[in-house]
Parts: sequence; structure tokens; C-alpha cells
Amino acid sequence: MIIDFNTIKEQALEHFKGGEKELHAHMFFDGLNRIMKARLEPGASIGLHTHDTSSEVFFFTKGCGHVLYDGEMLPVREGLVHYCHKGHSHSLINDSDSALEFWAVVPEQ
Repeated sequence: MIIDFNTIKEQALEHFKGGEKELHAHMFFDGLNRIMKARLEPGASIGLHTHDTSSEVFFFTKGCGHVLYDGEMLPVREGLVHYCHKGHSHSLINDSDSALEFWAVVPEQ
């Protein structure tokens, strides 16, 4: 299967998971997996949430910021991957002066 994210309309999601400002995302969901090409502008965040039934992977393609993972603030930047295990909590914060771009994958199984 090939997914062309250029044909998926970008959504601006205000206060995603209780975060600040907007998450801009092209989202694909087939009932089994969520795949998202996303961007957080400076000062934006994804709110703290727990993955009770699934895990999540972020692959950072541009910019820098921080992940709050189980209470620990960790720096992230282009080329790094963050993995949030099932049962753990995380938040993503763009506290830089430029956009933070990333891919996210959430298996729903």
C-alpha cells in the first residue's frame, strides 16, 4: 500500500490532547493504524496523555523541542525517534523558534 499524504487535507487541531495552540496534521486511519504527518509551530504542544491501549512512535524530520515522557523532559531534534510504550504518558512541546515537524504512528491493535 502507498499513502500519498499530499492528497490528504491538513487539519488544524486546536489544543490537541489539551496542548497549547494547534497541531497541524495530515492523518491516515484504516481502523488498525493511525499515521500522521504533523507540525507544531513555535509555542505549540500536544498535551500530556497516557497510551492505555497502544503505543506511539514519533520520528522527527525538522526542528527541535522536548518530549515530556513519564515526567522526564527529553530534548528532541531532527533525526531522532521517540517511542512511547503502551501504559506510559507523554507530551510533545515545541519550545523553539521554528516549526517542529514529525511523523507519528499509533497502532490501534
